[in-house]
Amino acid sequence: MVTGGAGFIGSHLVRLLVKKYPGTLIVNFDKLTYAGNLANLTDIEASPNYRFIKGDIVDEEFVMSTFETHRFDGVIHLAAESHVDRSIVSPKEFIMTNIVGTVNLLNAARHYWNGHYEGKRFYHVSTDEVYGSLGDEGKFLETTPYDPRSPYSASKASSDHLVRAYYHTYGLPVVISNCSNNYGPNQFPEKLIPLIINNIRHRKSLPVYGKGLNVRDWLYVEDHARAIDLIYQKGKDGQTYNIGGNNERQNIDIVRTLCRIMDRKLGRGEGESEKLITYVTDRAGHDFRYAIDSSRLQNELNWRPEVKFDEGFEKTVDWYLDNQKWLDEVTSGDYLKYYEKMYQGR
Repeated sequence: MVTGGAGFIGSHLVRLLVKKYPGTLIVNFDKLTYAGNLANLTDIEASPNYRFIKGDIVDEEFVMSTFETHRFDGVIHLAAESHVDRSIVSPKEFIMTNIVGTVNLLNAARHYWNGHYEGKRFYHVSTDEVYGSLGDEGKFLETTPYDPRSPYSASKASSDHLVRAYYHTYGLPVVISNCSNNYGPNQFPEKLIPLIINNIRHRKSLPVYGKGLNVRDWLYVEDHARAIDLIYQKGKDGQTYNIGGNNERQNIDIVRTLCRIMDRKLGRGEGESEKLITYVTDRAGHDFRYAIDSSRLQNELNWRPEVKFDEGFEKTVDWYLDNQKWLDEVTSGDYLKYYEKMYQGR
């Protein structure tokens, strides 16, 4: 069971699992909120080892009935409300999905596995934002104390603690990963990189918080999917693994890089898109810097990010320019028609 499998990271993971493990049934359980899009998975939707179930992890009864029907051996839990700005406006939605929804999944796994844990695993996918904010030096370790600063990161921190509690209290076989910022194809354009790409396309202003000096560590989404698969298969029960790209960049540098790439690919004059940059009032409680130390994952499981930053950026921009219909549909809401066409009435 992959929760949130129609979302940005989830769809890349589902595709990887369906193709890599043809003898394993992969069930994509997704509510299809604004960020969940089945058009992300058209290339594997007819695969015999793939199923889609529309459902909300907050619906405890439906989660239980889905477990009863499929008797899952494993759960990879990605479903989450994840946009910090939205959490500031509507924190309760984040509490319900990220905390209550996670507990519903934990309870279902505990109930149906009933102490028979051999070959079972509950994998909770979290974020580096639970660790709070860094200064100019240092990186987050798995042992870094939690210090969440937004309703989003606080809700994810809560769910991390609950997953660990089920491991220590009930012996549930769990693993957790905390990852840095992802980028790549299929990301909903509320997040920085696709937002800037889309706005440059339409010659709209490019909003940058504060002075754009906040620093993030960036990881190409397919490298994250590979890490999740590896941790699920070979990670140690009860262990946490940090996943990072070792690619720290200031937000303003990300925006300027995108401007240069887009100007080149769209045949615009040098510096044309940079004129669209607009500095806006900083986000409330905006964390200054995130950076991940993924030594444990590299040393224990021999994982390395494969996509270099410049290569990943070029691939990402190319994908959005080659899939402008996808961008237009998700920004207009028309992507919902795909679900209605393919799944309504089934």
